[in-house]
Amino acid sequence: MPSLSRYLPILDWGRRYDRDAFSNDLIAALIVTIMLIPQSLAYAMLAGLPPEAGIYASIAPILLYAIFGTSRALAVGPVAVVSLMTAAAIGQIVQTGTAGYAAAALTLALLSGLMLLALGLFRLGFIANFLSHPVIAGFITASGLLIATSQLKHILGIKAGGATLPEMVVSIIGHLGQINPVTLAIGVLTTAFLFWVRKGLKPMLRRLGLGPRMADILTKAGPVAAVVVTTGLTWGLGLNAHGVAIVGSVPQSLPPLTLPDLSPELIGQLLLPALLISIIGFVESVSVAQTLAAKKRQRISPDQELIGLGAANIGAAFTGGYPVTGGFARSVVNFDAGAETPAAGAFTAIGLGIAAIALTPLVYFLPDATLAATIIVAVLGLVDISILKKTWAYSRKDFAAVLVTIVLTLAAGVEIGVATGVILSIVMHLLHTSRPHIAEVGLVPGTEHFRNIHRHEVITHPDLLTLRIDESLYFVNARFLDDYIQDRLTRAPRIRNVVLMFSAVNSVDFSALESLEAINHLLKDRNIGLHLSEVKGPVMDRLKTAHFLSELNGQVFLSQYHAWQMLTRQNMERICPTGS
Repeated sequence: MPSLSRYLPILDWGRRYDRDAFSNDLIAALIVTIMLIPQSLAYAMLAGLPPEAGIYASIAPILLYAIFGTSRALAVGPVAVVSLMTAAAIGQIVQTGTAGYAAAALTLALLSGLMLLALGLFRLGFIANFLSHPVIAGFITASGLLIATSQLKHILGIKAGGATLPEMVVSIIGHLGQINPVTLAIGVLTTAFLFWVRKGLKPMLRRLGLGPRMADILTKAGPVAAVVVTTGLTWGLGLNAHGVAIVGSVPQSLPPLTLPDLSPELIGQLLLPALLISIIGFVESVSVAQTLAAKKRQRISPDQELIGLGAANIGAAFTGGYPVTGGFARSVVNFDAGAETPAAGAFTAIGLGIAAIALTPLVYFLPDATLAATIIVAVLGLVDISILKKTWAYSRKDFAAVLVTIVLTLAAGVEIGVATGVILSIVMHLLHTSRPHIAEVGLVPGTEHFRNIHRHEVITHPDLLTLRIDESLYFVNARFLDDYIQDRLTRAPRIRNVVLMFSAVNSVDFSALESLEAINHLLKDRNIGLHLSEVKGPVMDRLKTAHFLSELNGQVFLSQYHAWQMLTRQNMERICPTGS
């Protein structure tokens, strides 16, 4: 059973499920369902799909994640960034609005799900670590700006296009003469109302005497109020006859069983976008899940999260959806509403199923401008321009990575932006480790501790060079240590012993081993001893498998202090032999 519950977390939390958890999950599900109805419709539109695809993508995936996922509060479904990436990926291959476009979305979800599932089964969740937080923040900020700009055409009531920010701006400016005043009024007023709901509604309700829970529910229902009012006005005043674009007919049914397009040509075109969507979706999801879990002193398993998200995406592929992941806004709402277990997600799915059957006819007159306003207000919360200021103050390298990611995402498109972000993260890591920090250390007076000679008042010996290597040694930085030692010896010809302090070295690969052997031979030819100190057990085990230790022109010391005592005494005996 323990091994089974590892892959089916529902067997773990399900055994302890009680009435209190049921009550809390039900209330959380009600609040999240209210929020998700307009949001799901809006994100489907952002992805270039029919509105019902957003609801479909929020039902089966949530149920599957509840079975396989480990987070108690993560709410899985369509999110803004993944919706934008979906539109960018498929829009280059298939014409928007066609049956082929919807089928390609199913294929994209299936590929993403299979990739996530494979990564989880092979425990490759660490891959997400190759994306640095500044790069992710830069990409999400740029995506937020792209998404908000792409929705301006619906606010203005014009036909505009473009995949990059310059293209969108030029297209919007070129169509300004076609602005529909009624659509503009609906879009601007709805956007302003939704911004006010976010900031001002809850404080106002609390001043009116409402309790915190009821005030929170009504605040989360703000977008629903906007949907109801604008739909009612459009229907009652016949605004669609005045050029106001509306959602139109939405199928009144539960998610259908669907089959992705498995043609080799389409799969080949979608493999890279699916991989990028999988990585970005996983990083966003696991970041939210870990943050919320930490608040309740819970833990999640990144590898099992991959399996849960993989199952959710596969479910979306066969139920009329498109790629999904854990959303930040809905997960925070789920958490704040008191969700105790993933069952809250299952209840949300039931609520959305009821909405798909009973409420879809009511959104026929829903203006596209209202959905666009919902998207704009949601994604602008993702925009964090302050990341540029923070990284500039802390690290110029991180600032450059953020700036390049933002500029390329805006100027060249989402896929190039995220691919560049991945490459930049890896390059930054390689650049950092290719020149490891090496500190020359000396003895702190009155202690057995050794510190950097440039930062502390320490005791050194002219015949002894001690270098602390603050990085694991591998092929990227193997030559750097060799060059560093040769340069240092050139400046100090009196040195008779070199000690490499390995306290921070966690691994030594074969390239680094060959470099150490070259250093050993070099020092041996110069009659200089090479010694190691504070070598970790796993590193020592690896070194023992080669001939390096047997050929070492020196000793391996348990501690740096022991090396200091032994080698300084030997130097003194060499200078002042006994009996002289």
